[in-house]
Amino acid sequence: MRRLLVIVLLLAGAVPASADDATDMAAAANRFYATRAAQPRSGGLPEGVARGRYLPLLSPRLAGLLNDATAAQVRFHAKVKNSPPLLEGDIFSSQFEGFQIYKVGACTGNAKAGRCSVALHYEVPGQKPVDWNDDILLVKTGSGWKVDDIAYKGAFAFGNTGLLSQTLKMVISTAP
Repeated sequence: MRRLLVIVLLLAGAVPASADDATDMAAAANRFYATRAAQPRSGGLPEGVARGRYLPLLSPRLAGLLNDATAAQVRFHAKVKNSPPLLEGDIFSSQFEGFQIYKVGACTGNAKAGRCSVALHYEVPGQKPVDWNDDILLVKTGSGWKVDDIAYKGAFAFGNTGLLSQTLKMVISTAP
């Protein structure tokens, strides 16, 4: 019976991630959040050098969406002068202001895709600190684990909801 279960899981591609995969997923998530934390506080789509720092950490799918959203924003601004950016605030977390501290938690998944919970913290002196969790979704590519999406889990009045990929697709479809 156990052998049959293993065969079924293999055929379904649902083989649980090995300890090495979970460690590698966490390392990829930490690289991404360390890169984000090292960037100057700015919102919207990352541009120039900042975007170049993210691209090696992203799956081809997410990198393509980020590039397409950036191109869409350029088209939008060419046609609608003096307009604000299509995306404002931190696109890589639920909270508009972003985060200051992160801690990658448990990672789960299989040999092809995984998810890590990330505890995030933001604090302004004199105000109540804000803590929330987002999930970072990863896929295994030929060059290792890459960020494929972010699931916004915070419940903020002016924060991001859903998935980063949905937000980028909205920008792409909005621009003329």
